[in-house]
Amino acid sequence: MHPGSEIEYEIPYVVRAHKSGRVERLQGTETVPPSPSSDPATGVASKDVVLDPAANNSARLYLPAAAAEEPSKKLPVVVFFHGGAFMIHTAASPIYHKYAASLAAAAPAIVVSVDYRLAPEHPVPAAYEDAFAALKAVVSSCRPDGAEPWLAAHGDASRVVLAGDSAGANMAHQTAARLRKEHVEGYGDEVSGVALLHSYFWGKEPVGGEPTDAAIRGGIDRVWEVACGGEVGLDHPHINPASAPPEEWRRLGCRRARAGRHGGTLLVRGEVARLRGGDHVLIGELEFHETKGAGHVYFLLKPDCDNAAKELAIVADFVRRC
Repeated sequence: MHPGSEIEYEIPYVVRAHKSGRVERLQGTETVPPSPSSDPATGVASKDVVLDPAANNSARLYLPAAAAEEPSKKLPVVVFFHGGAFMIHTAASPIYHKYAASLAAAAPAIVVSVDYRLAPEHPVPAAYEDAFAALKAVVSSCRPDGAEPWLAAHGDASRVVLAGDSAGANMAHQTAARLRKEHVEGYGDEVSGVALLHSYFWGKEPVGGEPTDAAIRGGIDRVWEVACGGEVGLDHPHINPASAPPEEWRRLGCRRARAGRHGGTLLVRGEVARLRGGDHVLIGELEFHETKGAGHVYFLLKPDCDNAAKELAIVADFVRRC
């Protein structure tokens, strides 16, 4: 066997790392191009942009037909972080391109689907740094003299929603928590809303409906170990938000939040322990929705099923109310 092909470790269906340093992504590598002239199916135009040249922060933007129908009307802006265990997929992945375009049309809203550095080459907190940089670039671009024309003309900085699925929901949560602590100059310390879809939160000990089987837990434990480069444990606030001291999590940097789950395991910790916070009041409004019997991020994998349509409508309604 050639030395460069020796395998150091593998996360099934996610990544295979070689001792040479080469990383193979076992899914999430397929991409689709944007539709600058609008997608016939949704009427949504899309393009790839660099949000922050200094940070090399890029994204795919989605502009709904409503922007052309009412050019002077400002639209809410959804800053969306894709999932994939912090290791796979991009904003150009087919499942995320379809979802972002569908959400832009349904709300309607400008959707900014953010690309970020992936583990294991760039372990967490690299993704969090890119997420916060993207938020700052987006709110800056929503000004009349903003660098990005779609956001400058149509983006409403007072109606920014952070959203994501799985690992991306974890990122949206962390970005809102950081915003409350650090503020964004000229913007403030809160967004209008946060939508957490099938969030990837975890911890050393099972809570709620999380699995207790050692093999299952060991596999999920291993995903986090690789994602963070082994730098922080399973009860670090990055993955187990309930472990943060109360004084650090009394409020997220948002006015309202919506959490969606599939009746499975990964969101229990974030919903109950982190967002509700026992006797602490974390945010002004908190909403939940659950799709029983559906799999993790089923709405991406089966976007045309009835439940996916209902879930999209719920998220779109939340964005409109933010």
